[in-house]
Amino acid sequence: MKSKNIDLADMHKAADQACRLMKVLSNADRLMLLCELAQGEQCVSELEERLGIVQPTLSQQLTVLRNEELVTTRREGKNIYYQISSPEALAVMQVLYKTYCNN
Repeated sequence: MKSKNIDLADMHKAADQACRLMKVLSNADRLMLLCELAQGEQCVSELEERLGIVQPTLSQQLTVLRNEELVTTRREGKNIYYQISSPEALAVMQVLYKTYCNN
């Protein structure tokens, strides 16, 4: 692969961003949550039922994803819905799905 001239400061910044995303994805519960959310918006109770991740673990991991700005929420009545808001995270999830889950 031929590389173009990339500013070293830009390369460091991009590497830091990629490492931050990979660190978040290195937790199995968060990875499963993002995999499920890559299929579309879901409420907390749906995520809990589908993935078997119980409270408070579910809340803790969703908080990490929110704090890292990988997901956004909306409230509808008593339900809170989550969706992936990071195009980078979605792209990585698609590659992981194709590599590991698309038998």
